[in-house]
Amino acid sequence: MTHTTSQQPTRRPAGAIVPVLAFAGIVVAVMQTLLVPVVKDLPQLLGTSAGNATWVLTSTLLSGAVATPIMGRLGDLYGKRRMLVASLAVMVLGSLVCAFTSELLVMIVGRALQGFAMGAIPLGIGLMRDELPRERLGSAMALMSSSIGVGGGLALPLAALVAQHTDWHVLFHLSAVLGAVAIALTLFAVPESTTRANGSFDVLGALGLTAGLVLLLLPVTKGSDWGWTSATTLGLFAAAVVVLAAWGLLELRVKAPLVDLRTTARREVLLTNLASIMVGVAFYVVSLVLPQLLQLPAATGYGLGQSMVVAGLCVAPLGLTMMFTAPVYARLSARYGPKWTLVLGLLIIGIGYGAGLGLMSAAWQTVLVSVVLGIGIGLAYSSLPALIVGAVDPAETGAANGLNTLMRSIGTSVSSAVVGMVLAGTAHQVDGVAVPTLHGFRTSFLIALAAVAVGLLLALLLPRGRSAPRLRLRASSEEDEALRRARRTAAQATGAQAGDTVRA
Repeated sequence: MTHTTSQQPTRRPAGAIVPVLAFAGIVVAVMQTLLVPVVKDLPQLLGTSAGNATWVLTSTLLSGAVATPIMGRLGDLYGKRRMLVASLAVMVLGSLVCAFTSELLVMIVGRALQGFAMGAIPLGIGLMRDELPRERLGSAMALMSSSIGVGGGLALPLAALVAQHTDWHVLFHLSAVLGAVAIALTLFAVPESTTRANGSFDVLGALGLTAGLVLLLLPVTKGSDWGWTSATTLGLFAAAVVVLAAWGLLELRVKAPLVDLRTTARREVLLTNLASIMVGVAFYVVSLVLPQLLQLPAATGYGLGQSMVVAGLCVAPLGLTMMFTAPVYARLSARYGPKWTLVLGLLIIGIGYGAGLGLMSAAWQTVLVSVVLGIGIGLAYSSLPALIVGAVDPAETGAANGLNTLMRSIGTSVSSAVVGMVLAGTAHQVDGVAVPTLHGFRTSFLIALAAVAVGLLLALLLPRGRSAPRLRLRASSEEDEALRRARRTAAQATGAQAGDTVRA
């Protein structure tokens, strides 16, 4: 069991904490889509095969998935700001490694270091819970949670512009600069949280989770290349089941586990994490489909023939809309609670994908679809940390949000694998090159709609009534009032004793 050790300091005004932490989250998220504009050119740039080049993307995904729960737990134990700075520092190191190499193995190492910084997202959410006044917490967590999509969306056009007009290594120089700026701003504007969890770091649990996640996500991301029924793919899936089952048994017996599975099994936490997987699936489908649709030649009969930069600009509203949705979420959540805001977000995502099935014939239509999906995904992503935060102890905030971020990463990984398989399976040959078809794009949107439907069912099964965060805030207000009454009573008693002494 994990307990909190905290001096309960007076909460300071939000100040620059929110924009600085959100900026750090956006910088970290940029790493996920940094190389998307040049992904088709990576084999030539690195002098390797297409299959080997995909490891440059896979390594970032795997390291990010592993880092989120581990860094969250380390933050709970040793300080969230300290671990946030460490995550950003590792990202800067990885960026510099990539900036000065064109060797495949070295590039993979650097990209893995970049992905490790994904742990900054749950750490930022934990810092906000510990440091911000209650009235600012909802919108702040919403913005931090949405920074994953915001950074990914904004990176596409900017990275495309840089890659199209300069050497591709400049992308890594710029990411190193952004990381250094984020570190400096964090040290200057963000105080260290005094909330700590008791216990020690669960090394065996971290190793077990790392092994299990690698064994699970590796075949998910590489299954299309290896073959879904190949011995390697099936063997890794089987090994993942065994390792994760053994890890779960270990975590149930450890006094201070890396992930408190008993807390994770609570209805509100379990359903929220499962819904997060579905939101992750829905989010990544649009990121995979629209850029390809926009860049395919018009000669195909359905491609929109846009340049790399224009394609990125058409998809950029997805991230921008997510960012501007955060304050709207705060108002909706304050009135209806994050459960119903999550439901609303999923419904809007469904509307966006449903409309997108017929809006694929012009660039402006893709912009419209991006805006609608951005609103829905922004509301859904913003609701998830509020649901988690309201269901766990303050000392477990980092680890719990790390696990929730991991669930979203698993969703995006599954989405990438399934959509990639669908597009490859429905592609047709044009001059000897496999080209995705309109049927494949629409099938991908239907997969997103199916994920939304499952997520909606899970959201509706969440506990009824006001959200857990609001209940906790109300309870905290009652505790504060009780403390004020106790102080007044103590002051009156002291005054009465002083009066008696004077009369004596």
